Formats: sequence, structure tokens, C-alpha cells
Amino acid sequence: MNSMRIVKGILLANLLLACPLAWSAPPKQTIKIGYFSQERLPPVALSNLDEFIPDQGLPGAGIGISDNNTTGQFTGQQFELKQIKVPVGGDIAQVFKQQVDDSLGLIVVNLPAEQLLKLVDIPAAQQKLFFNAGSSDDELRNAQCRHQVLHILPSRAMRADALAQYMLKKRWQKWFLVIGQTAEDRLFAAALHRAAKRFGMNVVAEKTWSNDFDTHRSAHADVPEFTQGVDYDVLVVADEQGLFGEYLDYRTWLPRPVIGTQGLTATAWHRTHDLWGATQLQNRFKDQTGRWMTEQDYAAYMAVRAIGEAAVRTKSSQVQAVKDYLLSAAFTLQGYKGTPLSFRPWDGQLRQPVLLAAPRSLVAVAPIEGFLHPKTELDTLGYDQPETGCK
Repeated sequence: MNSMRIVKGILLANLLLACPLAWSAPPKQTIKIGYFSQERLPPVALSNLDEFIPDQGLPGAGIGISDNNTTGQFTGQQFELKQIKVPVGGDIAQVFKQQVDDSLGLIVVNLPAEQLLKLVDIPAAQQKLFFNAGSSDDELRNAQCRHQVLHILPSRAMRADALAQYMLKKRWQKWFLVIGQTAEDRLFAAALHRAAKRFGMNVVAEKTWSNDFDTHRSAHADVPEFTQGVDYDVLVVADEQGLFGEYLDYRTWLPRPVIGTQGLTATAWHRTHDLWGATQLQNRFKDQTGRWMTEQDYAAYMAVRAIGEAAVRTKSSQVQAVKDYLLSAAFTLQGYKGTPLSFRPWDGQLRQPVLLAAPRSLVAVAPIEGFLHPKTELDTLGYDQPETGCK
């Protein structure tokens, strides 16, 4: 009996060797993901301590592809990343038409708001699904929303609400708001005003920072004079380019904390974050790049991971199938922030906790405990469904 089994086994093995198609694995499903960005010139720096990072975002997308392919080994899927970079001053629409074909329907975008809208409004982009990993502009989630765009970074409103929640917890409710002179600074200031009204803050003073000050030489004289004559709990700064905000801390007339774009900041990711498995991601990123992960890197990583999760669950690379799953109640994503993340169906914003971080420590994570919501506390940050301007 045993000899017969051995003979049958040998015959079966020979048959399989003679007919490899009988046992070979089916071809893998390929999911192509684009990464679209434009070269940036180094900004005017307040300090030479922070190195300019020209490829910010791209390494995060690369690690996301690696993680997707780890799962893809078991699901018969292969993820590929195609980088598309527009030169400084280049035509975004032209580059898109030249380098994006029908096989590339899922695209991570790292562009400012104005450039993003130019990209997604061209006819060739209408059937694609874009993941905004470069702009926190509130209008992209409201009046200027596009239904083929999902947003990964927290909006300015989410950041301002996170700060306001923590200020309310600390009872630091009298705000002195200092605004820079750029359009972005005014947009963040508007988000701060909205948050102040929403959470009962009192903006007792508001001033625009003049670029006439020579901060390198006279900060110790100019900042006390600038902040004198006002009784406030906290100095709130809107300086997204970092042109003056770093010089306010420790130089104000009254001994008060600084929050906003400097001091205590609201961010998607921070190098001090080490909770909920974040250390593992931080270390992997630093081992591969030699630097800390920024929030643009994190946003690109999360965009690619969201695509991976949807593709695995739907077993599809089709844009509509992926989009439908991402916006469904079934979708959740692990984001190293202690709670599952999901997309808001009304504006495409990724629900997520917002980190409140000082330069060298994680201070808190919003939503702050005690702020309740009928569906999810994450929707206490930013524009909730009844407030949305996205139609």
C-alpha cells in the first residue's frame, strides 16, 4: 500500500513539473499610484537651523508603498509609485497631460491650494481620484471643494479648533492675536477667529506684524513694545512662513505662552510623537532618510496607505471602487494616533486627532477629553456636516 502511494506521488510530481501552468500562481493585480508635486525654491529663512527639504512628502509615499506591498504578498496585489515632478515655473496641466495616462487613476498631490485646483479642474483629471497631501486650505473643503479630491492634512480650521479646545481646558481664554502679512497668515487668522467664537475665546487684541522690525538686532526692544498695553492669557500667532513668530517667545511684555504657528503648534505629525506605535514609524522613516518625518511625509504616507487598504478590501484598482470604499462607513485606517481614521463623506477630509506639540515635547492630543459629539469626537475639529460649504 505504501509503495503504491509513493508511485502515485512521483507520478503527480512529474505531471506538475511537465505542466507548470497547472500550479503556477495567478498574475498579481497591479495598483499604480501617482505622486504629483512641483519643485520648490528655498523659502526666506528666519533661521539656518532648519534645513530646507526639497523632497518633503515623497519618502513618506515610498514607505507607504512598501507597507502596501507587504500586505499585497498575501492578496496577490503589487503597488507601484510613479513620481511626477513639475519644474519651478512649469505648466502643471501640460505636465499632467504628458505624463498621466489612463492607467494612473489614483494620485497623491503635494501642491498649494491654487495649483491643486488648476490641476484637478482640467478635463483629463475628472475621472481620477486625488489625495491632497500638501494644503490645509479650508476653502478646498468648503466652497472650492472638488468631489474627486480627498484631503489628508488637517485643515486650518481643525488646527485652530484643536488649539482652542486645549486653551479652554487651561482656561486661557483671553487671546492676543498677531497676524503676519501673507495671504496664508490671514487665512489662518480667520480660522483662529472662527475657533475663538466656537469655543468661547475672547480676542482682546489683534495686531499685524510689520516687516519693518529688524528682528535679528532689536527683537528684545521691539517685541515688548509691540505686545505692551494689553492684558491677555496667551499670544496667538499666525505666521505660516515663519518670518517672525520664533522671535515672540520669551520677549513679550507680559510672561505669556505663545501658540499658533509657533510655540505650541497644531500638526498632523511631529518628531516628538511616540505614542500608539508611532515610534516604530518614526524610526523606520529616519533609518531610510536620515531625517525626521514631517507632516507632509506623514500625509503622503497616509494617502498611499488609504489606497492600499481600499484596494485590498475591494480587491480592485478601479477608481470608483476605491473611492466608494474610502467614503463608506466600513473604511478605517490605522494612523498611529490611538483611534481609527476615516473620511468625512461631505467634504473628503480625513478625520484624525491633531497633535499639540512644543518644539521638543508632545503636550496634548485633540480632541481634548470632554468635548463630545453625537457621532465621533473627531468631528469636533473643523467643519462638521451641518457647517459644510461643500455642495
